[in-house]
Amino acid sequence: MVSIARKNLLHDRTRFAITVIGVTVSVVLLFATIGIYLGFMQDASSIVDSIPADIWVTSKSLQNFNFAWPIPERKVEQVKEVKGVALAERMIHSWGVIKLATGGTEQVEIIGWDLNGEIRFPWLLDKGRPADLKGGPFIFVDRSSFKRLGHLSIGDVREISNQRVKVMGITRGLKSITTAPYVIASYDTAQVFNLYFRDPVFILVKVAPGESVEEVARRIRSHVGEVDVYTKAELSAKCRRYWTVATGMGMGFLLTAIVAFVVGMVVVSQTIYASTVEHLAEFGTLKAIGATHWSIYKIILEQAAMNAVIGFAIGFFLTLFLKKGYDTMGISMVIPRPFVGVLFVVTLIMCLSASIISIRKVRTLDPAMVFRT
Repeated sequence: MVSIARKNLLHDRTRFAITVIGVTVSVVLLFATIGIYLGFMQDASSIVDSIPADIWVTSKSLQNFNFAWPIPERKVEQVKEVKGVALAERMIHSWGVIKLATGGTEQVEIIGWDLNGEIRFPWLLDKGRPADLKGGPFIFVDRSSFKRLGHLSIGDVREISNQRVKVMGITRGLKSITTAPYVIASYDTAQVFNLYFRDPVFILVKVAPGESVEEVARRIRSHVGEVDVYTKAELSAKCRRYWTVATGMGMGFLLTAIVAFVVGMVVVSQTIYASTVEHLAEFGTLKAIGATHWSIYKIILEQAAMNAVIGFAIGFFLTLFLKKGYDTMGISMVIPRPFVGVLFVVTLIMCLSASIISIRKVRTLDPAMVFRT
C-alpha cells in the first residue's frame, strides 16, 4: 500500500511539488509567527527574568514593567521590617531622550541600578565593569541599540534629558520590547535624568534562606500599604500577558498562525483530492477485488503523511536560515526544542485532516463502476 501511495504522489511531479511547497510555506509561517511571538515575550519580561530578585514591590495597580510609577522611599524600610526579607534594594525605571551624534534624538528607557546594593548586577557586559558606573554621569548601552542610537564606543559622550553622560560599558542581550532602547545608569545618575522619578520605581527583595517566597510576599502585602507585590514569576507572567492581551499583539500573531494552518490545509486537501479523483478507477478495482475501506484509507493517509514529513523537513531548515536573518536585524526569534516536535505534530494533523474529503469520496465509491467501464 505504501508503494501505491508513493506512486500516486510521484505520478504528477508538478502537483507533488506544489503540495510540498504549500506545506513548506505553511510550516515556515507557523515557525516564524510563533517563534517571533515567543521572542517578543522573552523581550517583554527580559528585565524581570534577568534580575535575581525573588519578589518585586511596585506602585499600585501596575499594568506593565515599562509603565510603572515611583513609590515613596520610606516603603523600602517598611519592606525591610517584614519577617523573611533578607535584602530590599531600590531600582529606578524611567524614560528619557538621548541626543544622537547626528543631531537627532531618540527616546530611551533608563534603568537606575543601586551599585551599593548586594543584589548581583545581572546583565552581560562585553565591555566595562559594573563599578564603572560609579562616580559620575556614566551609562551602559546595549549592542542591540546601535541601530537606533548609532554605534557607540567606550568614552563617547552624549546628552540625556540635557545632562551630559559618558558611555562606560557595552551590554549584550538586553533588548527592549518597546521602540526605546535600554540605557543603564547608577541609581544616583538615573535620579538626575527625571525629577519625577527620584523615588524608587521598584523595590527588589531577596528572601532569607528557608523562607517561602509566596509567604514572604503575602507578609509584605499585609504590612506595606499602597503597593503591589509580585513574585518574580508573577511579574514576568504579567508583563507577557500585558503585551499579549492588552496591546492586541497576541491576537495578531494568533490570526497569522491560523491563516498559515488553513493555507497549508487547503493546498494539501486540494492536491490529494485531485489525485484521488484521478485514480477513482484504481480505487474501485481495489474494492472490487476485496480490499477493505481501511486499506484504501491507508493509501490516502500515507500520501498526506509523506507530504507532511517532506514539507516539514524543508520548512524547518528554511526556518533556521530565516532565524539567522532575523538575528542580524535584531529581531528575537525563539525556537525551543519541544516546539519543533509540537509543530511537527501540528503539521501532520494538518495534512491528515486535509485528506478527510478524499476519504469520504472513496468511502462512497461503488466498486461496480469498474465493470460498468
